[in-house]
Order: sequence, then C-alpha cells, then structure tokens
Amino acid sequence: MANVLELASEIVAAHASTTTMGKDELLQEIVEVYNKLAALQQAEGAPVEGGVEAPATDDGSLKPFVTPISKAFRKDYIQCLICGQKLTTLSRHLKTAHGMTPKEYRAAFNIPKTWTLAAKGYSEKRRQMAIDRGLADNLAKARAARKKKK
Repeated sequence: MANVLELASEIVAAHASTTTMGKDELLQEIVEVYNKLAALQQAEGAPVEGGVEAPATDDGSLKPFVTPISKAFRKDYIQCLICGQKLTTLSRHLKTAHGMTPKEYRAAFNIPKTWTLAAKGYSEKRRQMAIDRGLADNLAKARAARKKKK
C-alpha cells in the first residue's frame, strides 16, 4: 500500500486542481487529510508511515506546530499544537488523535489554565443558546424548589 503521506498529497492535489486555495488552506487540508487517512490505517492495524506531527525538540519535549502559541487560540477555532488541525474544541481531539489529556497537553506546551481549550466563538454561541432557551431561569427555579423542599 502506498505511503499515507503520498495518498494525502494526491487527494489534496486533486482537490486543489478544481478549487482555489491559499497557502494556509492547502497546508491545513494536507494535515487534515493525512490525519484522517492515518486514523483509518491505524484502525485497520497497519503501521502508519511518514508523519505530519510537530517534531520533538532536543530535550524530548514537543515542538509546537504554531509559534507563538497564542496564535493557535483564535475566536473561531483552536489549532492543535501537535498536528495543526483547526477545531472548535480540543479535549476530544487530544484524547482520540494523540492519547493525551488536556492537563498533559497544557503541561507539554506551558499553556496557562486560564486559556480555555474551546474556541471563544463556540463558547459564546453555546452561552447565547442557553440564554435563548431560558436555561438560567429554569436552573434558578429548580434550585429554589429544591431549597424549598429542605
């Protein structure tokens, strides 16, 4: 079977021949297609050849895919510092793609606990959705009812 990186580059080249893409979009698509193909190959039990992950530094720690790290934290997405994939939330991706917990990820890249691992735009949408549905009012009513029972 062909190398996963070669397959990913062929797929992206075919897509890029019909769609106009910028340099960043092209690189991002290569990473995403590679990661999907690698995940499929690992699910089949075959070893994955090549790689599109951030290399380790001399001391064995991971080198961030994006520098400075603050550039990975955007309003509409968060970019994984290991593989470069753009996501709205990182926790599930870290567990499934890299076998890491958010705590390990923060330690590996010295990310402060005050920085959320979810895109700000995503958090704001979820908050507004809760307000529109009246979830805060319902919670206050439930707490009042529980307090009344005691």
